[in-house]
Amino acid sequence: MTFAIHGLNVSRGVAIGRAVLVASSRVDVAHYFVQPHEVQPEIDRLLSGRNAVVDEIHRLQESITNMGPKEAPHELGALLDVHLMLLQDDELLSSVKHWITKRLYNAEWALTTQLEVIARQFDEMEDEYLRERKADLEQIVERVLRAMKGTSSPIVVHQQRAARKSQQDLLLDDTVDVPLILIAHDLSPADMLQFKQSVFAGFITDVGGKTSHTAIVARSMDIPAVVGARLASQLVRQDDWVIIDGDAGVVIVDPSSIILAEYGFKQRQRELERGRLQRLLHTPAVTMDGEKVELLANIEMPEDAHIALKAGAVGVGLFRSEFLFMGRQGRLPGEEEQYQAYKRAVEGMQGLPVTIRTVDVGADKPLDESLRDDAHLNPALGLRAIRWSLADPAMFLTQLRAILRAAAHGKVHLLVPMLAHASEIRQTLAHLDHARVMLDNRGVPYGPVKLGAMIEIPAAALSLRLFLKHFDFLSIGTNDLIQYTLAIDRADESVAHLYDPLHPAVLRLVADTIAQGRAQGKDVAVCGEMAGDVSLTRLLLGLGLRSFSMHPAQILAVKQEILRADAAKLAPWAKRVMEAEDPAREMAAN
Repeated sequence: MTFAIHGLNVSRGVAIGRAVLVASSRVDVAHYFVQPHEVQPEIDRLLSGRNAVVDEIHRLQESITNMGPKEAPHELGALLDVHLMLLQDDELLSSVKHWITKRLYNAEWALTTQLEVIARQFDEMEDEYLRERKADLEQIVERVLRAMKGTSSPIVVHQQRAARKSQQDLLLDDTVDVPLILIAHDLSPADMLQFKQSVFAGFITDVGGKTSHTAIVARSMDIPAVVGARLASQLVRQDDWVIIDGDAGVVIVDPSSIILAEYGFKQRQRELERGRLQRLLHTPAVTMDGEKVELLANIEMPEDAHIALKAGAVGVGLFRSEFLFMGRQGRLPGEEEQYQAYKRAVEGMQGLPVTIRTVDVGADKPLDESLRDDAHLNPALGLRAIRWSLADPAMFLTQLRAILRAAAHGKVHLLVPMLAHASEIRQTLAHLDHARVMLDNRGVPYGPVKLGAMIEIPAAALSLRLFLKHFDFLSIGTNDLIQYTLAIDRADESVAHLYDPLHPAVLRLVADTIAQGRAQGKDVAVCGEMAGDVSLTRLLLGLGLRSFSMHPAQILAVKQEILRADAAKLAPWAKRVMEAEDPAREMAAN
């Protein structure tokens, strides 16, 4: 039966494919694709884990026979019999092998996927006793997962990415014949990055807001996504046909042939629109009245540099260095590893500037899921971004040295996140000087960097004189600026409706930052999601913004708006919008 699930539209477009559910488990389960030659080793790992649990149960049964009925009641023996029966069920084993062989899932993912399928079958049983056997199945799966954990070396994410087939290759392969839609309760930024080169055509999560980092990375991948879909991971079944309408924020499950045809047409129309935008690739971003506009790219990994160039970016306005730090179980990258990564990004941009932001972790971007900050009531207001860096000088100096060394290979701008206090600025400058001295003492070459500060805390936006005194440029991080100005958690779907880039207070802070920066002859960019929102391009131009940094996939659409705009005529209109009680209504009226 066809039904719809409503969420938040965070990445435009239409995706049609089979549902892939990332099942939750009390045991951490890795989800990755294996190569065809790795299928048999994965099956062997599965069998090894299964056999280990079978042996364990046999030992328990033997010990029970040596006990009296009071010490080992009949129910315990019966329970072990049920677990043994489930473990030795040929159909269960065959189905798990199917996910490994046909979909190239790793063994743990295949096992939890089949658990999801069977669990739903148990839920539909009328007999109460049989329904309750679902708990037995969950227990034995968990025991197998625990037995498998640590039996083989984990596959490092970046090695998987390098070895993994391309999406096109996989779709042409007999093992994966349809696009896949990933559905999960939540995905960390590190999870999203793992799937960046995979076959997934779209993402759906139960939780998240429009500027949660799951949403941001989905946009950077230029694939349709819906977040905040509440019970999607419970309502959608494994392998269901699913449509993601990224424009409307709607998920359609088990669509009819008519609905499939309609959305297939929408997909083709979007491809035609992309083709039309490609004609603007080499057209300079200049308004109708001759104002030059700088269109930069936001990237997560060094390999994204070529994507930025391909999209027509004239530089990288934000390299989120924290993605080099995530998902490493606390083993932070050293100076040489970071230097090589930054160097690849700099060289990949072929002489164009690269703005590297120092590590920005905390809140909805934990270094690792096992290190998520649950100890504090509100991690977004805690030890994150520059606060975290200053609290760990050795780590911070390591990153600064790596960035300075990369600057010897091209134009590098250094961007510091979440500054608010004069003391933080002084400490940051002192650490940068110290990093240079350390490199001088080692005789290691390094290059000059332009130093910038992110304006993402209201206190910073209200202290611009201080920032303009110490920094060469400013970059407005609108995602956090909106969050902190309006006192909402941008990753919390329950307050997502309050996230408003057009709130008068937000617009005033953005406009003042642009105006004061321009008055001092300092470059000001917007690197938050507002920069890539085509509905806000004309407004930002009217407020005086001439440097936009966004996901590469959004550059051409924003350029099209710029080419159609007259900046001089937009200025008085933008002032009226900013001063209106309801800016959104004022914009709609024009």
